[in-house]
Amino acid sequence: MTRPDHKRAAFALLAAGSLASLMFAGAVAAQEASPGGARGLFDARYCEILTAQRQMLKVEVTVYNTIGLSDCPQAAWDAIDAAALAGELGVTAVVKNGPRYWTIDGIVGRGSSVASTPTSFGELAMTQRATFERQILGGMDEQAYAPQEIARDTIFIFAAGKPVFELTDPEGQVYMMQSYAQIVDPALTLADLADLGSRLALPKGWSFSTRTLDAEFRLEANGVATVVRDELQNTYQRR
Repeated sequence: MTRPDHKRAAFALLAAGSLASLMFAGAVAAQEASPGGARGLFDARYCEILTAQRQMLKVEVTVYNTIGLSDCPQAAWDAIDAAALAGELGVTAVVKNGPRYWTIDGIVGRGSSVASTPTSFGELAMTQRATFERQILGGMDEQAYAPQEIARDTIFIFAAGKPVFELTDPEGQVYMMQSYAQIVDPALTLADLADLGSRLALPKGWSFSTRTLDAEFRLEANGVATVVRDELQNTYQRR
């Protein structure tokens, strides 16, 4: 494979990475013993490793994460060299997607999931959560604020008394933040999100707002979820 082909495959994987949490989130809950799914996730830290193997004009992406195993200690995360890991695994590219933090309180998964025994990447144990395919040339379409439809059957639970952070598009469609990322801004914290709108380069007609819920809110995806990301790699689902 030529160097440009490696770059295109890596770009497609990177574009997919910002949406990967939304695509496999149901797998987290589906593996919980409790019928109520996973709870107590608000502001919980996690990291992901995405591997890609090129197959003609597509890349097959496998997603691993630390959820349920650790909070992804920074030193262990920093020690992972993506290029070296790709060589060790014999794949086209590896992307480190994280650290990330949930802005939901819980997940109920109603679809199938991919589970495995933990795999070690350096000092970090991760579990395989999902596999999917991406077009190598299709990654260019996955820009910030560009809605994407993904296959998912889940309920995201937003707890009463907790803040929610929302984007509204020019048609009045509202997208609720599911996770914030320390990928672009390693110093971003939950306390910064209330004023996030002043930092975002929102397209014309888009707005950012925050509110505190009086009652629990359940955001359902019945087979398909519409999601967007902002330029800081924070992810949102349409309600």
